[in-house]
Amino acid sequence: MLKVINLPRMFANERKNKILEFLQKKQRATVKELSEIFNVSDATLRADLNRMEEEGLLIRTHGGAMIDDSKHLENSFSFREKKNRAEKIAIGNKAVELIQDGQCIILDGSSTALELARVLRKKQIRLTVVTNGIYTATELKENPGITVILVGGVLRIGSFSAEGTLGADILSQINVDTMFTSASGFSFADGLTDFNVYEVELKKIMVNTASRTIALLDHSKMEKSSIASFAKIHQIDTIITDDKTPRSVLEQIEKKGIKVILA
Repeated sequence: MLKVINLPRMFANERKNKILEFLQKKQRATVKELSEIFNVSDATLRADLNRMEEEGLLIRTHGGAMIDDSKHLENSFSFREKKNRAEKIAIGNKAVELIQDGQCIILDGSSTALELARVLRKKQIRLTVVTNGIYTATELKENPGITVILVGGVLRIGSFSAEGTLGADILSQINVDTMFTSASGFSFADGLTDFNVYEVELKKIMVNTASRTIALLDHSKMEKSSIASFAKIHQIDTIITDDKTPRSVLEQIEKKGIKVILA
C-alpha cells in the first residue's frame, strides 16, 4: 500500500529531494505511483521528472523514471572525498591561514571542509568549531585545544553530515566569526548551491549566523548550479580556489566585491 505524503504545498525543490530518496530506495517508479505518494497531479509530477532529467538527477522511462546510479554515486561522500583531493588539500592549507587563535568558526560537512579539519587537527591552536560533519567532528576531537560542537540532525544513506534544522537552535546561542563552506556549484546567478535541500536549509542558517562566509571551491565547482541555493553572491566574503579556475571567472568574482585567494 502506498504511503501518501499529505503535503500539497510542498516546495518543488523539497519534492524533488523526496522523489530522489524514493528512487534511491526503489530504483524506479511510475508517474501514477509518485503522484499518489506526493499528492500532486500527474502533470505536475511529469514536469518535476522532466526537470530532474534535464539536471541529470534521474533517467526518464516510459510512464515513469529510474535512478541514475552514476549520479547517485557522484553525490556520495566517499566519491566526493576522492575527487580533486590534491586541490582540496591545497585549499584547506590556505584556509587555515585565515583562522586566528580563540575564534569560533563553522565548518560544514563537505569533503573540502574535512581537509581543512585535517590541517587544524595538527595545529597548536585554541578554537571552537561548530560542524554538522561527522568525519569533521571526529577529526577535530583529537586536538585538545579545539572544542567541537556537533549540530544534530538526520543521517541519511551515503551522507556523513547531520541534515535538517533539528539542532540549529544552538547557532543562535553562539557568536561565530567565520563559516567555511563548500558547495556543489557556484554561479553568479545563484551563488552557492547544493544538491541536498535538507542540508541547504541548515547551511542557510549557518551563513546568517556567521560574521563572514568563506567558500572553499575547487575549479570543478565554478559556473555550475545545483538544486538549491544557500548563499547569494552578496553573502560571500571570500572564495579560496585553485589555479585551474579560469582567469576570466576570477576577475568576474572580484568585480562582485568578493576577495579571491588562490591555493
